[in-house]
Amino acid sequence: MERFFNTAGPQKPDICYTIDPLSRFDLDDILMLIHQQRYFVLHAPRQTGKTSCMLALRDYLNEQGDYIAVYANVEGGQASRNDVQSVVKSTVDTLAEQFRGIVGNDDPLTIRDDVQQIGKDSMLSTFLRRLSEHLPKPIVLLIDEIDALVGDSLVSILRQIRSGYSDRPKAFPQTVILCGVRDVRDYRIVLSNQDIITGGSAFNIKAESLRLGNFSKEEIHELYMQHTRETGQVFDEACFPMIWDATEGQPWLVNALGREVTYKIKANRDRSVRIIPEMIDQAIENIIYRRDTHIDILIDKLLEPRVRRVIEPMLADEDEVDEAQIPTDDIQYVEDMGLIKRERGKPRRIANGIYREIIPRELTYSTQDVLIQEPQWYQNADSSINMEKLLLDFQQFFRQNADAWIERFDYAEAGPQLLLQAFLQRIVNGGGYIDREYGLGRKRTDLLIRKPLTDHYGGPVQRIVLELKIRRGDLVKVIGKGLEQTAGYMDTVGSVDEGHLIIFDRTQEKTWDERIWHRPYQYGGRSVMVWGM
Repeated sequence: MERFFNTAGPQKPDICYTIDPLSRFDLDDILMLIHQQRYFVLHAPRQTGKTSCMLALRDYLNEQGDYIAVYANVEGGQASRNDVQSVVKSTVDTLAEQFRGIVGNDDPLTIRDDVQQIGKDSMLSTFLRRLSEHLPKPIVLLIDEIDALVGDSLVSILRQIRSGYSDRPKAFPQTVILCGVRDVRDYRIVLSNQDIITGGSAFNIKAESLRLGNFSKEEIHELYMQHTRETGQVFDEACFPMIWDATEGQPWLVNALGREVTYKIKANRDRSVRIIPEMIDQAIENIIYRRDTHIDILIDKLLEPRVRRVIEPMLADEDEVDEAQIPTDDIQYVEDMGLIKRERGKPRRIANGIYREIIPRELTYSTQDVLIQEPQWYQNADSSINMEKLLLDFQQFFRQNADAWIERFDYAEAGPQLLLQAFLQRIVNGGGYIDREYGLGRKRTDLLIRKPLTDHYGGPVQRIVLELKIRRGDLVKVIGKGLEQTAGYMDTVGSVDEGHLIIFDRTQEKTWDERIWHRPYQYGGRSVMVWGM
């Protein structure tokens, strides 16, 4: 039975294509921290392989024989929220069961039973102290999903772990590794009395914070080559730049894309079929359209006010963003979720191509659903899109509906761009693709519509470039800059059938007759139709 690309739960190398989890962090650094009896944090966005890495580290340490390493997931305590007694008891129960499995006897359960009557503020610390004194080797404790706990319960757990720190390793774990989505220092914990404390103050013994990264280009290639070696199915090398752009190594996305293109697309279960770039396009579209669990979690997060504060300026073509108005904690929160990337000397950006596609599409999902436009209205005889007819209709729609419809968007500042993208998505759904480029400092949104003209892979494709800009300042200068950007994007894309520059004028004093217009321009040997909205 061949192995598969795994998208659910920890990796099992005997049945899943796998990148060695221990290679995904600096093992020497971690072993040194353990040797130095340090407590530290390992954090990364959801579904990046944290659990697989922790389990692999546990097994490695136990095989080496110097420590008793135990992994425990404490997410079960989340349901009890601020009921400290229940959360602490649940945590002790979980740890006792995991220790029993590692040491191979019921002594951890006996110690658990002995501490049941101890108060909630010391039950966990007492359990760990007695267990450490009882076991013949120092304990390395790996606690996963620590940030699933909240409020008073989280503070109690952190403080009880902190309380025994000075007694390690004879009477408390030698090392505790906290694992979650965020660094503990970034926790803003709201107590039941509404006081707010930080995770750093509750757990100020932390020595290091390590972040688990995404797959590298080389690791993606190796993962997919495992499939080729075991099945004989070949990936065209042109697929790999597309896979990188779509995922930038996000492990769940990498595996989901591999699974989609080799298994979910049923025709490709025939291992003699060569995987080509058009199939990667289709697999990406399928994943987005199906809204798998990973995608649904992302969509849900977009509705949080703190996420909107960070993402909206990236969608809204804003020239200048007052960073002081965006709390640093909000930016860090969105980065820790894996939604954005920050690189030294560059504006922050959406983390990968699939997220870049999902965000505007999902923000306009309900709008697309009620638009009455149908794709066939704008198709030429050869199945290509009649973009001039489409944009003329959108101008009229925008004139009649813009104010009312834009108010419906949670991301109202990006309303004009989102409304056009909803209109376009309705037309291309099921028969084409929209590639999107946007972000801080770009001063425009680039769209590339790709419309296959046949049902066969490798057939002719219509390519249309659209530049979306908000008018700020003198129109002549805006058009001049926009033409330069549009022609530049057309040159970057290469083989393009047509280019359009759309300028949204939000000046309330102007009549619609003044705002609505279109006329052709030439720039750098390129023909560009410019549209006023």
